[in-house]
Amino acid sequence: MSNNASTLTISPGAGTVEKRRGFFQSRFWQRFSRHKLAVLGSVLLLALILCAVAAPLIAPYEPHRIDVKAIKDAPSAAHWLGTDGAGRDVLSRLIFGARISLSVGLVAAGIAIGIGTLLGLFSGFYGGQVDFWIMRFTDVVMTIPTLIIIITVVAAVGPSITNVMIVIGVFGWTGTCRVVRGETLSLRRRDFVLAAQCLGIPTNRIVLRHILPNVVAPIIVAGTFFVAGAILTEAALSFLGIGVQIPTATWGNMLTEAQSLTVLERMPWLWLPP
Repeated sequence: MSNNASTLTISPGAGTVEKRRGFFQSRFWQRFSRHKLAVLGSVLLLALILCAVAAPLIAPYEPHRIDVKAIKDAPSAAHWLGTDGAGRDVLSRLIFGARISLSVGLVAAGIAIGIGTLLGLFSGFYGGQVDFWIMRFTDVVMTIPTLIIIITVVAAVGPSITNVMIVIGVFGWTGTCRVVRGETLSLRRRDFVLAAQCLGIPTNRIVLRHILPNVVAPIIVAGTFFVAGAILTEAALSFLGIGVQIPTATWGNMLTEAQSLTVLERMPWLWLPP
């Protein structure tokens, strides 16, 4: 009996290292770009952020500058969006107000998305008792009137921007949690996840490398909606006098100052832009 020696063949490019792909060629961007709503929401949010950052450069006036000769003036060449009851330029206050309103929305969304994503990944991936208790806790939180709880907590700890951001974020994670859980339940049965588990890859690596990148787009969509909801919540708190205090320019305070029936009927430039 003779033994046949196996021959090892090495291809010419076997020792080369694959060139790292750029961001726009990455799997994340390819998945994300397929979700048109996520792309549209991100573009609009980025545009608002740029306006807020560049507010001192693009705003025609200071937000608190008063022109006694132009009180409640309609839009004109001097004031593109008109002036309010104190003679302040609406466009300038709208641009500067984006800073605080977007800060509240983005920070609150970051807190809510962080909590919701973490709980959703745990619930969807591990299942069983972990999923049961996380979902029951989520159901309990969802049954609580969120706005009433936020008003109560903010009134107790004091009306400040920081408190408003934290409270809105802490009580707003339930929607994100359910979205992430649903996506994770679907993904954990996919072949690539099962193959990774068979290869003995650690659970945290599977979640971070295979599960999380596939739920980023739904998270961003949920986040853009949450930013809008957080801004409206801040407006409601400002309307009740327990949010960002007047005369600080925020979209909520601008709506508060334009709440009279006369303004609603005859001066739409005071409430339509914010």
